Amino acid sequence: MLRAIDLTVAFGAKRVIDHVSLDVPAGSLVGILGPNGSGKTTLLRVLAGTLSPQGGHVTLDGAPLSGLDRRSVARRVAVVPQDTHLAFDYTVLEVALMGRYPHLGPFEVEGPADLAAAEAALEATGTLELASRSYETLSGGEKQRVMIASALAQLDRRNAPDTRESPLLLLDEPTAALDLRYQVEVAALIGRLHDAGAAGGAPLTVVLSTHDLNFASRLCDTVVLLSHGTVVDHGPPDEVLTLDALSSVYGISPELAAPLLPRGRA
Repeated sequence: MLRAIDLTVAFGAKRVIDHVSLDVPAGSLVGILGPNGSGKTTLLRVLAGTLSPQGGHVTLDGAPLSGLDRRSVARRVAVVPQDTHLAFDYTVLEVALMGRYPHLGPFEVEGPADLAAAEAALEATGTLELASRSYETLSGGEKQRVMIASALAQLDRRNAPDTRESPLLLLDEPTAALDLRYQVEVAALIGRLHDAGAAGGAPLTVVLSTHDLNFASRLCDTVVLLSHGTVVDHGPPDEVLTLDALSSVYGISPELAAPLLPRGRA
């Protein structure tokens, strides 16, 4: 479905992504891991098509992402950023409806189908009862679930003729800055959404970046371990998240790396 081929990204003299290649099969759940500065967010932005690499390219179903119409891409690919700051005091329902923008023409307003898509997304994320609440009054975990709902509304193509195409949900540090309760809730939500698939029955493909090794190990079928913008290893979590790998990537002794291993791995 999504393929990154020999990506290179530099900001000034600093190379942030260094010849990275990556395959994301349709319906997979992929975690991008690594310490601060390893290039996780930058890689996610390139995969979303919001940042152009200096070298290499990304393809979506075999077609270069950079050559596709941005509105068409937005109907297939939705991004949930780490932080969201809204300019005005929107209600939860209005935030969910923002996800419908790629489905609307110039000067077109949301119709009944768009409202149904937004309400279905809020229902899927357990936030429909908050629809009339101000977004700014919500807790951190509630805000994260509402932003995921907006992304789901964006990907809702139940009335489109090509619903067999797997939509792609990209999440940047979805549990960052959340307390333990909300970390667990958001992790469980992502797992449920992935397992349930997208509206219309298409498989939902998920790529997320995270610092949390336990979160990724429990949730993802594939993890990609980054260090200084390069892929150290990728594959099933049990094979990638080893003591030697974590010791090397995080630059610490095996004794200090041992507590980083996902619970149950020693």
